[in-house]
Amino acid sequence: MTRYRHLIQQVRTLGRYAGDEEAERVLTAVMGVLGSQLTGEERCDLAAVLPDRARAVFASQIPLPAPVTAPVFVEAVARNLGTSLTAARWDTSSVLAALAALADDDLSDRILAQLPRGYALLFGRADLTVAA
Repeated sequence: MTRYRHLIQQVRTLGRYAGDEEAERVLTAVMGVLGSQLTGEERCDLAAVLPDRARAVFASQIPLPAPVTAPVFVEAVARNLGTSLTAARWDTSSVLAALAALADDDLSDRILAQLPRGYALLFGRADLTVAA
């Protein structure tokens, strides 16, 4: 099984999608939005661990000057997929949790540090802050 098919299978399992086509459609939509959010080393390091087809979608997006909030990210996914916000939140979490499993904890931590607060839950992690 190719790395790309393995990633689709992970997304399919996490999202409980009926088929690979649906999982691939969701993966493509989320990767496109994520590609507009990350810059610098984190963008390069994530691209390096992605299978070729997912990397192409991710890297084809021009990063925004600053990442959007998690709710705005989910809204963009909903628009791209033509679904509700609830469905898009599920879809986004399915893909981002699969990506977190693909990347090591250090890279996931660095990605989350670059994004505004609120993304951790989408990556399947607790959204904890350090007490002052």
